[in-house]
Amino acid sequence: MSSQKPLVDKTYLLKKFNGKGGWTFIELPEIKPDKNRYFGWVKVSGFIDDYELQHYPLQSMGNGSLFLPIKAEIRKQIKKQAGDVVKVVLFSDNGNDTDTSEELKACLDEVPEAYEKFNLLPTSKQKAFIDWISSAKNDEIKVQRIINTIDQILALK
Repeated sequence: MSSQKPLVDKTYLLKKFNGKGGWTFIELPEIKPDKNRYFGWVKVSGFIDDYELQHYPLQSMGNGSLFLPIKAEIRKQIKKQAGDVVKVVLFSDNGNDTDTSEELKACLDEVPEAYEKFNLLPTSKQKAFIDWISSAKNDEIKVQRIINTIDQILALK
């Protein structure tokens, strides 16, 4: 996978945020937010049990810690749920090839209605949103454009 030293290589408890639609996640206090990236996200590659992750964003918990969201697809593959223990090995994926479409998708994943509407848009319209976000001169503008894009998509009938 990688010749670099892993950011983490240990077992973690799968947790779940309270409330309807609460995410299943792994809290990773050992990995600090990247102050140079919007939302403090850190991209990683590695494994959860035997499931390979590539270019996966760790997200902010809002308390200075990052978490790794564990989608249903992953939980199904590894046959684990909140309350189970998983083996996690993660490596920094800090290439300069920031992929705006992945960043937008990660944000859309947090707003299922917007995600569904985005996927129904013609490819040319999806590309126009991604190109507009990509052309931002800095991360602050990029974040605002992602927020504006989600608002525009939610406003669609």
